[in-house]
Amino acid sequence: MSKRENAVEYKHKGFNCCQAVLAAYKDELGISEEMTKKLGAGFGAGMGGMEGTCGALCGAEMVMGLTEYNGTSVMGKAKNMHSSFKTKCGATICRELKTLTDGKPLCSCDDCVRNAVDIVEENLQR
Repeated sequence: MSKRENAVEYKHKGFNCCQAVLAAYKDELGISEEMTKKLGAGFGAGMGGMEGTCGALCGAEMVMGLTEYNGTSVMGKAKNMHSSFKTKCGATICRELKTLTDGKPLCSCDDCVRNAVDIVEENLQR
């Protein structure tokens, strides 16, 4: 199973969007599934109850920070990830992503999670 579909599977097991992205990288991060739940607990439904930044994007940037930070700034990479997410999903704010147009959200939670994983893969140094 691909990492992006693994993340969606976590989402369907009750993980929030942030937790799902983190859980897809738990082995690379060297953390437990339980720790991914703890780290991402406050970032579901867009920080602040669907008023803030998408949890999947937060999770992607957490993965990048945990894997890439070495004492020098990663802000440029974080900015690039933010911009890529906005291009792929149409917005970065959960409330905007979930706004219905013609009965459909701008970007579903599953697709936000998939796109967040894609962005991690595009930006990680391997």
